[in-house]
Amino acid sequence: MPGPSGVAVRTRLKQLAPADEKVLALVGAHLGSLASGDLRARCADGLEHSADTWAARKRGLTPVSSSRWAGSITKATHDQWALARRCQFAHIQSLDAGVRTIAHRLSLPVGEKGSKRAPGGYRSQREWHAKSRRLHALEERLERERADREAGIVHVVRGGKQLARTRHHLPAAQLTEAQWRQRWEAERWFLQADGESGKRYGNETIRVSPDGEVSIKLPAPLAELANAPHGRYVLACRVGFPHRGQEWADRVEANRAVAYRIHLDVARGRWYLTASWQIPAARTIPMATALATGVIGVDMNADHLAAWRLDVHGNPIGHPRRYFFDLTGTAQHRDAQVRHALTRLLHWARTCGVKAIAVEDLDFSAEKTREKHGRRKRFRQLISGMPTGRLRARLTSMTDETGIATIAVDPAYTSKWGAQHWQKPLTHDHRKTTRHEAAAVAIGRRAQGHPIRRRTAPPRAHQSDVHGHRTVQADRRVCGREGPRPPVPGPRTRSVPPDCGVNAGNQNAQHRSERSAEHESWQQDSLPLSL
Repeated sequence: MPGPSGVAVRTRLKQLAPADEKVLALVGAHLGSLASGDLRARCADGLEHSADTWAARKRGLTPVSSSRWAGSITKATHDQWALARRCQFAHIQSLDAGVRTIAHRLSLPVGEKGSKRAPGGYRSQREWHAKSRRLHALEERLERERADREAGIVHVVRGGKQLARTRHHLPAAQLTEAQWRQRWEAERWFLQADGESGKRYGNETIRVSPDGEVSIKLPAPLAELANAPHGRYVLACRVGFPHRGQEWADRVEANRAVAYRIHLDVARGRWYLTASWQIPAARTIPMATALATGVIGVDMNADHLAAWRLDVHGNPIGHPRRYFFDLTGTAQHRDAQVRHALTRLLHWARTCGVKAIAVEDLDFSAEKTREKHGRRKRFRQLISGMPTGRLRARLTSMTDETGIATIAVDPAYTSKWGAQHWQKPLTHDHRKTTRHEAAAVAIGRRAQGHPIRRRTAPPRAHQSDVHGHRTVQADRRVCGREGPRPPVPGPRTRSVPPDCGVNAGNQNAQHRSERSAEHESWQQDSLPLSL
């Protein structure tokens, strides 16, 4: 999997003066109103947008802000409009899949069973009638969304649709109207600026010096609030980045582009500064090099990661590991839980010396609809809560700094075949192997190119001399395939003499058909039939 293309680090603006907070709020509210108007103009242009209309909008914003703030606002507007278009296309695909599934099931007789490839008919006439009504509703939504896409119409809410809907459910959110209003206004503020290489400290709009001094270029209507030359306002606090601080300082001193964003966390009452910049894509190492020291197979579940280390031959080594996380609560809490679980996984990988981690290339975007799973609401909630995309993005970002490669494998039948071929052999009296741990072994073997099955079915005659060896076993041309194992010094048990098993690899010393077990003439007496 390719590594990340950018870096983002965050720090807190501590010990801000009341005047600093007032200025940041005024600047954010003023620029936020300009960003809302620019987004409205961009949505009105639709598909008729061109470079000339972009330049006209930027010229209109420059007198009431500045040329650099106008560039940042218009670029953020285009990014938001493009994201809305991608989400609109994904929504159309979801509606189309639902319409096709319901139409297929309605065409079948009531009660007809389905197969693994296609679902069957509905179980009752009542359900058939309800789904027929839902089909008309989905077809109407699909037609409306396709018409909007052809016309270039998108529906965007600055501040987020979820927060906008919360206004109508304040008791459930445990918020008052004043508290909601404060969050709504803070989310609609605009305090972000893209960097530019060659300029002082990589950004002329929001400038952070190597010693941590933060200054902001004030918009033209707020120029009287400046406390520094050239219409700038310098904050009273100093900042530093604990994570990647040296990398950030090197870019700032070299005047390379760094983008900044200032935002307020209303719930905590804290101001934060986020710095981001692009990094060159890391070169992907060859697969053979990544798997030279084995691999760790990871199976992702709703509440934990199941991992098992495999050697270069695909054999499980040591004991499996589980890394639990809690995906309830806020988005920040869920993201922190995922990061903590991945951090422990990477620490174990570095301790083992493994240079590759294998994960499933999961995507439940088309698997969590009502039409796909019907009444299995709990299962839909389960797969909807699994952070597949976020975990994959976090893992690739974190492994890029540790020198560990991430391998994405096909997730088909890993849990089923892992439980079928590996769960029972890896279970003993002292440890019970779970289905998820067996799936981790299957994922690791698939990343190494080995078959998941431990052995294939025997030939028809059940003899290797007739049809050859089983495909997973060693071929008859392999040297030493029937040789003895390395000798173990000393007796294995107290009741077995030390020289037991000396001829274990000598086929002539075994009692097998068409092989003599003696070197001299000898025949066993027949057993008596009665005593």
